Amino acid sequence: MRRLLLLLALILCLISSSQAAPCYGTKMPEQKQFFMGLQTHIIFKRYLEDDFGKLRSTQNLFLISYGVYDWLSIDLKGGAGNIKQHPSGSDEIHYPSNFSGGYGFRLKFLDRDNIKMVFGFQHISAHPGGKYVGSIKNKAILDDWQTSVLASYDFKKITPYFGTRWSRVDYIHKVGNNSSKRKMSDAGKSFGLIAGFDLPLAERFWLNLEGSAFDSEAFAFSLNYKF
Repeated sequence: MRRLLLLLALILCLISSSQAAPCYGTKMPEQKQFFMGLQTHIIFKRYLEDDFGKLRSTQNLFLISYGVYDWLSIDLKGGAGNIKQHPSGSDEIHYPSNFSGGYGFRLKFLDRDNIKMVFGFQHISAHPGGKYVGSIKNKAILDDWQTSVLASYDFKKITPYFGTRWSRVDYIHKVGNNSSKRKMSDAGKSFGLIAGFDLPLAERFWLNLEGSAFDSEAFAFSLNYKF
């Protein structure tokens, strides 16, 4: 319990300066096994380049992971997400929730004693509803990409993990009939640190909690079940 409280305190500190697509952690399905879960992913703040300001997003997603091999899993997700984009010197535009989905994979390259190391690639794309600003309709898409390397230690009652990642967030904006323009996240804030843990709740049921730092501000938690 003391380790759990310390880890919770660390993650709460991290999420005050954190973000990008969740990494899932190092818990992977065995070959021909499925994991399923429900996840909430909150982007508190992500700065965009030049004068495009910053954006926020909340995504509620259904997760499914399949073990192709013991060392390789395919990760899919789908649900709904919104975008709140705040240009520099202008009011924030709130695009209401609509389809959001993602995909990725994880490769386990170390599994020895209670230590695991995993490489991952994840992508989320949010396609919220349009928003009228005056008489002009605005549309937006959020593309969130990342690669990560994580290491964990299994204490049986809890499995904390830490790691690093490269991430990029693109905001694709269309005003009226004008062509879409892609606004990249600040290239100087693309590298971050990750901290999270898996907490068993029952034999096949567990909680995942994750925060990140330096590249942006976001937080994710999910409830998961092993089939």
